[in-house]
Amino acid sequence: MEKEKCLFFGILAEAAVLTAILVFLGLNPLQETAAGAETQVTEETEKKDYIKWVEFNVTCEALSKAYSLDTETYGQEVHLNWIQLLAYLGARYGGDFKQYKDSDMTALAQKLEEGAKMEELTKDMKYYSYYKEAYEAVLGGLVGEYEIEEKDGEGKTEWVKKYGLKGFSPIAKGFPYSDYDDFGASRSYGYKRNHLGHDMMGQVGTPVVAVESGYVKVMGWNQYGGWRIGVSSFDGRRYYYYAHLRQNFPFCKTLEEGSIVQAGDVIGYMGRTGYSTKENVNNIDTYHLHFGLQLIFDESQREGVHEIWVDCYQLVRFLYKNQSETVRDDSTKEWSRVYQFKDPAAQEYENSSK
Repeated sequence: MEKEKCLFFGILAEAAVLTAILVFLGLNPLQETAAGAETQVTEETEKKDYIKWVEFNVTCEALSKAYSLDTETYGQEVHLNWIQLLAYLGARYGGDFKQYKDSDMTALAQKLEEGAKMEELTKDMKYYSYYKEAYEAVLGGLVGEYEIEEKDGEGKTEWVKKYGLKGFSPIAKGFPYSDYDDFGASRSYGYKRNHLGHDMMGQVGTPVVAVESGYVKVMGWNQYGGWRIGVSSFDGRRYYYYAHLRQNFPFCKTLEEGSIVQAGDVIGYMGRTGYSTKENVNNIDTYHLHFGLQLIFDESQREGVHEIWVDCYQLVRFLYKNQSETVRDDSTKEWSRVYQFKDPAAQEYENSSK
């Protein structure tokens, strides 16, 4: 029976992805009502061609390989874009990266470096544009140019311009945690539902850092997430959710709604708050960070039944290679990053807001 259930839900997931692709391509898929009758999508939905669903299962190995090819060719005549490489393989695999082979990525890179154009290679790939937009939504702010403080040979701090991974692990460097792929696991508090995030179990007070530069959209108490903070990417496509933060001292004290944060900044501290309508209550059994990533292609997807949350497990594994080093101020009991960071996207957003 369990195998049959897994197969059934797997088929449903594949159907959801296919429907999203068809809508994105401007086609007219049929939707099945609760009674089983097929009806055409509404005229209003037909007019909106944004993506309705994303299943992100790109492996850490594929992310790492694509990232290496991107950074190694930066500044060269042929600069390989890691998102395009992943989108090509996504279209080839039908989104199923269990089929991933390192040799497939290598062969694609070789063709491009020899002069082939991605437009030529993908002209017969019906769903390439879908995967490209979907993967750009997930990964769009994680690689690019930035400046960061480093120590020179004499131990003095200087600003260095770089190109590469400018996204950080949600957990600060040097703080242990354990995790597994728990996306979709059942939850029962309040009502029966699926777990739409990634839990990282660790020690109370562990500094939680911003994965990507953005601005604080929400912070405060939620009965499910306890003390939580939500950070939006500057392009509005990604909403990062950090929940179950520490009792009494959940957030970096300088933050408020609207604050701009740089990737790698400390924004809060691990705890076990939540599962209570009363504020500041520890009703979670285990200290952990609930880290979630929501994709937004249209404002109607921000809240309610149309929300898109993606599995972050493989992404978190990939981001582990870039952890923010932090230091504690004993007078304030606050943690802050050791090496400051400048993201051009933050400066651009700040200038546009003036």
